[in-house]
Amino acid sequence: MFTGIVEEVGTVTVCEDFGLTVAAKQVLEDVKLGDSISVNGTCLTVVQFGEGQFRVDLAPETLRRTSLGELSESSRTNLERPLAVNDRLGGHIVQGHVDAAGRIMSIRPEGDCFIFRIRAPKKLMPYIVEKGFIAVEGISLTVVNRGAASFTVSVIPYTLSNTNLQDKVAGNRVNLEVDILAKYVESLMAR
Repeated sequence: MFTGIVEEVGTVTVCEDFGLTVAAKQVLEDVKLGDSISVNGTCLTVVQFGEGQFRVDLAPETLRRTSLGELSESSRTNLERPLAVNDRLGGHIVQGHVDAAGRIMSIRPEGDCFIFRIRAPKKLMPYIVEKGFIAVEGISLTVVNRGAASFTVSVIPYTLSNTNLQDKVAGNRVNLEVDILAKYVESLMAR
Protein backbone atom coordinates (compact mmCIF):
# COMPACT_ATOMS: atom_id res chain seq x y z
CA MET A 1 0.00 0.00 0.00
CA PHE A 2 1.22 3.49 -0.88
CA THR A 3 0.18 7.07 -0.13
CA GLY A 4 0.62 8.73 -3.51
CA ILE A 5 3.36 11.01 -2.17
CA VAL A 6 6.25 10.59 -4.62
CA GLU A 7 9.61 10.14 -2.86
CA GLU A 8 11.85 10.69 -5.85
CA VAL A 9 11.98 10.72 -9.62
CA GLY A 10 14.08 7.92 -11.08
CA THR A 11 15.37 7.42 -14.61
CA VAL A 12 14.90 4.32 -16.77
CA THR A 13 18.35 2.98 -17.72
CA VAL A 14 17.31 -0.25 -19.42
CA CYS A 15 13.97 -0.86 -21.12
CA GLU A 16 13.15 -4.39 -22.27
CA ASP A 17 9.94 -6.03 -23.47
CA PHE A 18 9.07 -7.42 -20.04
CA GLY A 19 11.25 -5.48 -17.63
CA LEU A 20 12.71 -2.14 -16.58
CA THR A 21 15.85 -1.07 -14.81
CA VAL A 22 15.53 2.25 -13.01
CA ALA A 23 18.26 4.45 -11.51
CA ALA A 24 17.32 5.73 -8.06
CA LYS A 25 18.74 6.65 -4.65
CA GLN A 26 16.19 7.18 -1.91
CA VAL A 27 13.93 4.18 -2.63
CA LEU A 28 17.00 1.92 -2.54
CA GLU A 29 18.03 2.89 1.00
CA ASP A 30 16.42 -0.17 2.62
CA VAL A 31 15.37 -2.26 -0.38
CA LYS A 32 15.37 -6.05 -0.37
CA LEU A 33 14.65 -8.55 -3.14
CA GLY A 34 10.91 -9.04 -3.42
CA ASP A 35 10.04 -5.58 -2.06
CA SER A 36 7.42 -3.49 -3.82
CA ILE A 37 8.14 -0.10 -5.35
CA SER A 38 5.51 2.08 -7.01
CA VAL A 39 6.73 3.08 -10.48
CA ASN A 40 4.42 5.70 -12.02
CA GLY A 41 1.72 4.43 -9.70
CA THR A 42 2.19 0.76 -10.55
CA CYS A 43 3.12 -1.61 -7.73
CA LEU A 44 6.09 -3.63 -9.03
CA THR A 45 8.38 -6.21 -7.41
CA VAL A 46 12.12 -5.61 -7.13
CA VAL A 47 13.80 -8.63 -8.74
CA GLN A 48 17.35 -7.27 -8.75
CA PHE A 49 19.15 -4.23 -7.34
CA GLY A 50 22.58 -2.71 -6.84
CA GLU A 51 24.83 0.19 -7.82
CA GLY A 52 22.09 2.82 -7.64
CA GLN A 53 19.46 0.99 -9.65
CA PHE A 54 16.80 -1.68 -9.42
CA ARG A 55 15.08 -4.00 -11.88
CA VAL A 56 11.41 -4.96 -12.06
CA ASP A 57 9.58 -7.38 -14.32
CA LEU A 58 6.52 -6.31 -16.31
CA ALA A 59 3.74 -8.86 -16.70
CA PRO A 60 1.58 -8.76 -19.84
CA GLU A 61 -1.41 -7.66 -17.68
CA THR A 62 0.65 -4.74 -16.37
CA LEU A 63 1.56 -3.69 -19.90
CA ARG A 64 -2.11 -3.90 -21.00
CA ARG A 65 -3.43 -1.72 -18.16
CA THR A 66 -0.69 0.86 -17.77
CA SER A 67 1.42 3.24 -19.82
CA LEU A 68 4.66 1.54 -18.70
CA GLY A 69 5.11 -0.04 -22.13
CA GLU A 70 5.61 3.47 -23.54
CA LEU A 71 8.66 4.16 -21.36
CA SER A 72 12.08 4.26 -22.96
CA GLU A 73 15.64 4.71 -21.77
CA SER A 74 15.98 8.09 -20.01
CA SER A 75 12.23 8.28 -19.21
CA ARG A 76 11.69 9.81 -15.79
CA THR A 77 9.53 7.83 -13.36
CA ASN A 78 7.73 8.62 -10.12
CA LEU A 79 8.94 6.31 -7.32
CA GLU A 80 7.51 5.53 -3.90
CA ARG A 81 8.24 2.84 -1.34
CA PRO A 82 5.31 1.12 0.40
CA LEU A 83 3.76 2.75 3.45
CA ALA A 84 5.33 1.71 6.74
CA VAL A 85 2.89 1.04 9.58
CA ASN A 86 4.31 3.92 11.64
CA ASP A 87 4.25 6.48 8.77
CA ARG A 88 1.87 9.38 8.25
CA LEU A 89 -0.71 8.90 5.52
CA GLY A 90 0.05 12.13 3.64
CA GLY A 91 -1.95 11.39 0.51
CA HIS A 92 -4.61 8.69 0.32
CA ILE A 93 -4.67 4.90 0.23
CA VAL A 94 -3.09 3.92 -3.09
CA GLN A 95 -2.68 0.24 -3.88
CA GLY A 96 -0.46 0.61 -6.92
CA HIS A 97 -2.98 -1.46 -8.87
CA VAL A 98 -3.52 0.77 -11.89
CA ASP A 99 -7.11 0.62 -13.15
CA ALA A 100 -6.35 1.98 -16.62
CA ALA A 101 -4.38 4.57 -18.52
CA GLY A 102 -5.98 7.92 -19.29
CA ARG A 103 -4.85 10.61 -21.71
CA ILE A 104 -3.91 14.21 -20.94
CA MET A 105 -6.23 16.42 -22.98
CA SER A 106 -4.81 19.79 -21.93
CA ILE A 107 -2.55 21.54 -19.45
CA ARG A 108 -3.22 25.18 -18.65
CA PRO A 109 -1.78 27.57 -16.09
CA GLU A 110 -4.00 28.91 -13.31
CA GLY A 111 -2.23 31.22 -10.90
CA ASP A 112 0.99 29.44 -9.98
CA CYS A 113 -0.62 26.03 -10.54
CA PHE A 114 -1.40 23.98 -13.63
CA ILE A 115 -4.78 22.44 -14.44
CA PHE A 116 -4.49 19.04 -16.11
CA ARG A 117 -7.61 17.81 -17.95
CA ILE A 118 -7.45 14.03 -18.29
CA ARG A 119 -9.74 11.79 -20.34
CA ALA A 120 -10.50 8.60 -18.46
CA PRO A 121 -12.02 5.35 -19.70
CA LYS A 122 -15.81 5.32 -19.31
CA LYS A 123 -15.66 2.44 -16.81
CA LEU A 124 -13.70 4.62 -14.34
CA MET A 125 -15.90 7.73 -14.45
CA PRO A 126 -18.43 6.55 -11.79
CA TYR A 127 -15.56 6.40 -9.26
CA ILE A 128 -14.29 9.91 -9.99
CA VAL A 129 -15.96 12.64 -7.95
CA GLU A 130 -15.24 16.31 -7.39
CA LYS A 131 -12.98 16.79 -4.35
CA GLY A 132 -12.35 13.05 -4.25
CA PHE A 133 -8.97 11.36 -4.57
CA ILE A 134 -7.35 9.96 -7.69
CA ALA A 135 -3.83 8.70 -8.29
CA VAL A 136 -2.31 9.98 -11.55
CA GLU A 137 1.10 8.43 -12.31
CA GLY A 138 1.06 7.34 -8.66
CA ILE A 139 0.57 10.90 -7.37
CA SER A 140 -2.26 11.48 -4.89
CA LEU A 141 -4.32 14.34 -6.36
CA THR A 142 -7.71 15.90 -5.67
CA VAL A 143 -10.28 16.03 -8.46
CA VAL A 144 -11.26 19.65 -9.20
CA ASN A 145 -14.02 19.06 -11.76
CA ARG A 146 -15.61 15.99 -13.30
CA GLY A 147 -17.15 15.91 -16.76
CA ALA A 148 -18.85 13.10 -18.68
CA ALA A 149 -15.58 11.57 -19.92
CA SER A 150 -12.82 13.59 -18.27
CA PHE A 151 -11.75 15.28 -15.05
CA THR A 152 -9.36 18.00 -13.95
CA VAL A 153 -6.74 18.15 -11.22
CA SER A 154 -4.78 21.16 -10.01
CA VAL A 155 -1.04 20.56 -9.73
CA ILE A 156 0.90 22.84 -7.38
CA PRO A 157 4.44 23.98 -8.29
CA TYR A 158 6.09 21.63 -5.74
CA THR A 159 4.34 18.57 -7.18
CA LEU A 160 5.11 19.63 -10.75
CA SER A 161 8.82 20.12 -10.06
CA ASN A 162 9.21 16.92 -7.97
CA THR A 163 7.41 14.43 -10.24
CA ASN A 164 7.44 13.36 -13.87
CA LEU A 165 4.36 15.54 -14.53
CA GLN A 166 6.82 18.25 -15.57
CA ASP A 167 7.68 16.08 -18.60
CA LYS A 168 4.06 15.54 -19.68
CA VAL A 169 2.27 17.24 -22.57
CA ALA A 170 -1.22 17.01 -24.04
CA GLY A 171 -1.65 13.62 -25.70
CA ASN A 172 0.52 11.68 -23.21
CA ARG A 173 -0.99 8.65 -21.52
CA VAL A 174 -0.94 8.53 -17.71
CA ASN A 175 -1.67 5.76 -15.23
CA LEU A 176 -4.91 6.14 -13.23
CA GLU A 177 -6.00 4.47 -10.02
CA VAL A 178 -9.39 5.43 -8.61
CA ASP A 179 -10.16 5.43 -4.91
CA ILE A 180 -10.39 1.85 -3.63
CA LEU A 181 -13.08 2.83 -1.11
CA ALA A 182 -15.46 3.78 -3.92
CA LYS A 183 -14.94 0.40 -5.59
CA TYR A 184 -15.65 -1.46 -2.33
CA VAL A 185 -18.81 0.57 -1.69
CA GLU A 186 -20.07 -0.24 -5.19
CA SER A 187 -19.32 -3.93 -4.72
CA LEU A 188 -21.17 -4.01 -1.40
CA MET A 189 -24.16 -2.10 -2.77
CA ALA A 190 -24.43 -4.49 -5.74
CA ARG A 191 -24.98 -7.38 -3.33
